[in-house]
Amino acid sequence: MTRTHKGARWALALVIALLVTACGGAAPAAEPTAAPAEEATAIPTAASVIDATAVPPEPTAVPSGAGETLPNGNVLPDDAAPVADQVYKVYYDSTLNFETVDFLVSVYNEAGVTNIHSEPLIRLDNNFIPQPAAALSWSSNADGTEWTFNLDPNLNWSDGTPVTAADYVTTFQYAANKDHAWDFAWFFQAPGEIKNWSKVNAGEVPDDQLGVVAKDAKTLVFTTETPAPFFAAKALYSTPLQKAAFEKYGPYYNNDPKTSVSCGPFMLKEFTKGERVIWVANDSYTGTNKPFIREIQSIAAKAETFFAGYRAGEVDSVGGENLDQAAVDIIQADPELKSQVRVNANDFRTDYLFFDNQTAPFNDVKVRQAFSHLIDRDGLIAGAIGTTQAIPAYSFLMPGFHSENSKALSGIQNFDVEKAKALIAEAGFPEGKGFPKITLWLRNENQSRQAAAQAIADSIKTNLGIEVEVSNKEQKVFMEALNSKPTKVQFGMVSYGIDFFDASNMLGVFNTGGRHNWNNAAYDALVAEASASNDQTGRIAQFQEAEKLLVEDVGGIFLFHRVNSGLLKPYVGGSQLEPNKAGFSGIQWPGMSAYSTVPGSMYIKNNVGEYRK
Repeated sequence: MTRTHKGARWALALVIALLVTACGGAAPAAEPTAAPAEEATAIPTAASVIDATAVPPEPTAVPSGAGETLPNGNVLPDDAAPVADQVYKVYYDSTLNFETVDFLVSVYNEAGVTNIHSEPLIRLDNNFIPQPAAALSWSSNADGTEWTFNLDPNLNWSDGTPVTAADYVTTFQYAANKDHAWDFAWFFQAPGEIKNWSKVNAGEVPDDQLGVVAKDAKTLVFTTETPAPFFAAKALYSTPLQKAAFEKYGPYYNNDPKTSVSCGPFMLKEFTKGERVIWVANDSYTGTNKPFIREIQSIAAKAETFFAGYRAGEVDSVGGENLDQAAVDIIQADPELKSQVRVNANDFRTDYLFFDNQTAPFNDVKVRQAFSHLIDRDGLIAGAIGTTQAIPAYSFLMPGFHSENSKALSGIQNFDVEKAKALIAEAGFPEGKGFPKITLWLRNENQSRQAAAQAIADSIKTNLGIEVEVSNKEQKVFMEALNSKPTKVQFGMVSYGIDFFDASNMLGVFNTGGRHNWNNAAYDALVAEASASNDQTGRIAQFQEAEKLLVEDVGGIFLFHRVNSGLLKPYVGGSQLEPNKAGFSGIQWPGMSAYSTVPGSMYIKNNVGEYRK
């Protein structure tokens, strides 16, 4: 890695410290000893069109809500605002397709605060350690191919009926079903594939042959195709649909408050597509994540207005991905805004280029390698992304992440124009002659990443003589084309972040038959063997060898790793928002959802009137 910016170095140090504490096992474990966090001043990242004249509203006195008992039994903390002010407000991007609030119905057709109404088997605390949720305990057989989750006997749906293992079986069978075509179906494939998942998804065996069964009403058992020592962490994505409501109303029943049924901390009050989603506390909730917040308002707006709205007191937080350099400049010059910066590694996300590797011209590794040597990552970050928002990526796994080997791999896809020219000539396209015009697809990217993509296209044109058109597609269009078999995306730019804390998750994205049309049998074997291994030292070496194959064969061209420095109002409090063991503060991944312990901790303080509109 070359010429790392000071702010990026500091953010990277925090990332490394976090991963020392965060990479974990499959079942509940003792909290690890944290590496000491580096003391530093928060550095903000990222937004788009900024209203530099926006000013906070005039302060309004707010009485204390200290000691008030909520209908769910929680008692407001001593510095809490009254019950009426326990409202959390956020924006979601109005350009996103928003068809469901349920993750296991669709991943890429949801937006805003979702998955807050249904209880997953496990949830994560702010150090990313699995905690009991719907399952109070879990265990596996000796080789890690059978996982038993013991459900909370007191957990009920909001209609008074008990949550049962049958609800989870129904949900997983629906997600696997070939007619449903779940847009995240690959997630439960290898590594740690649920038994018969791919066969059910292909329609080769019936749904009831899926390796998810109800042993009894409160015991759920998963069987995997291969040993999966990480499976409990993978089971984070398990928010259930209610079997009875699903069978009566269909998979979208939670979109309508009249038919929605909750077993999580919140209940649906309003779902107006393109405008807002409003959740209210589920006072019949019998789980262990009872909220202080009484209402969540998820408001549709254009991403370029998020920062101005935050400054005007309309919302309580804004993510770093929605702050550009103009916002950074304003924040740096304003001590009050600067004090509201919360820095985290988000989901350890990497942005990269990918190809249809099985179709000409990108079926030639020399073509892919030529393209890989045209990326000036430091210049790209400085000129388009922002040096406080990203660090250069020469491999898929972020420095500090479990099994990463970025330093050893940094010389493979390095910036080398002369080498790129030689390789494209060897591939039969000297100076780009005879190479077809291509389109670089983007997935609904913000202005900064569109600028980065255009810079990449310009480099390809300038140095290789190849015409590249940049096309920023709607998310739904992009994902449908990417997931089609065969893929309809010849050349694209996309990002990926963790879904569970193991290298098998990230590296599994490039398995044959997975997200991308890159096939490498040796890579598949290494990832499969490492994923199933209980030998920690041996599996790390295998993961590193696999990633080296991925980089050398150019399954992707890795551009930059994101760091996230968002804003959170000082009146938003809660123990899970305080700095974690690595020094990261604020709402950690996976955000304000039932997947996180944040709902049971967050509350609005009695200084809210000083800031909120």
